[in-house]
Amino acid sequence: MASRLKLARAGAAVAGASVALMLTAAIPAGAESATGNVDPDGYVDGYNVDVGDGKLDNIATNLITLKLDDGTKLQMYCVEIETRIKPEQGMVEKPWDSYPNAASPFHKNRDKINWILHHSFPVVGLEALNKTLSDAGVPLNDGLDTKEAIAGTQAAVWHYSDGKDLNAANPFPKDDKPKAEADVLALYKYLTGPANVGIGDQPTPALSISPTDLSGKAGEKIGPFTVTTTGDIEKLTTKLPEGVKVVDAQGNEVTAQAIKNGAQLFLSVPAGTKEGAGTFELSASAALDTGRLFVGEDYENKPTQSLIVAISEKTDIVASAGAKWAEVVVPPTTTTTTPPTTSTTPPTTTVPVTSTTPVPQPKNTAGDLPNTGASIFAPIVIGVVLVGAGVGSLLFLRRRKRA
Repeated sequence: MASRLKLARAGAAVAGASVALMLTAAIPAGAESATGNVDPDGYVDGYNVDVGDGKLDNIATNLITLKLDDGTKLQMYCVEIETRIKPEQGMVEKPWDSYPNAASPFHKNRDKINWILHHSFPVVGLEALNKTLSDAGVPLNDGLDTKEAIAGTQAAVWHYSDGKDLNAANPFPKDDKPKAEADVLALYKYLTGPANVGIGDQPTPALSISPTDLSGKAGEKIGPFTVTTTGDIEKLTTKLPEGVKVVDAQGNEVTAQAIKNGAQLFLSVPAGTKEGAGTFELSASAALDTGRLFVGEDYENKPTQSLIVAISEKTDIVASAGAKWAEVVVPPTTTTTTPPTTSTTPPTTTVPVTSTTPVPQPKNTAGDLPNTGASIFAPIVIGVVLVGAGVGSLLFLRRRKRA
């Protein structure tokens, strides 16, 4: 018996754990991030520059193309100069705090890097960038071309991400192009000078939902889930039990077109809904913001150079979130039975009372004959009896005489 009880308890525990596991599995681990790989054939070259002794005294500068899984292309700058790029390694979008090197100057200077990206090439075109430098009194020779703009911008990024300085005496160790060197150095000094006041706010994700999982009870709205996006929400899909809906703060069911940046969404779970879980998914078309960071997917085991978005095309991005809820059980109404009360009052004895009130008699219905209290059928009955007795006596006497 004890063994059966133990098995029953174990079975109940396994069943409970299975239910909990299924509910947990129904909730997404987090919003999906953009992923891709470096395109080895997608480099836009700048000049080689000298930013240090040894292997860094003639390092190439490039706009690096990152091709996302959906085919979208991003142009990136390097923010980890001493780690080699491995094109075969997958890259994944990460928040700034997930930069893999805790000791890197990137952490304290990322606002400066972000400012450079938003105020230089390619976000700012060559014509506009040349005008900006001219208005700021920065001397240029023939104006910046693409190679000069890439070289000066990348060198300025490395100044803040890796603590490397452009060699002012000889920016191009292998190229004898003094005018180009002077223009690259002028751009570098402008981007790392007093004009750079930083942009401290981390770039907005193209699409995210926060938090990605919540819990609550049936009969209430679970949320809010806050949507952040730089694009337009094009699709809302759900995996929810019947009756559960995605609603706004007022409880109105929402459509994809009504969801904007900053929108707060809720899951409305009707009262009486059994314990369960559900998810919803948003799809948007948006460009990844300049300044978004990409890190190797398996960086700890196979490190590859970290990259930061300079400019991007629009891409289709998906983010999901969900919740689990408990069923609210209403306790049954209990009826209280009151035990009978034993009375200590002695019973009341009823004494019969003789009434002197005359009993009413039936109404006379036989014409005007007085009612004497006796039935009129009594004499008839007596006569019949006497006649019968006489007949019997006569028959008796005849039988006796014959005998």
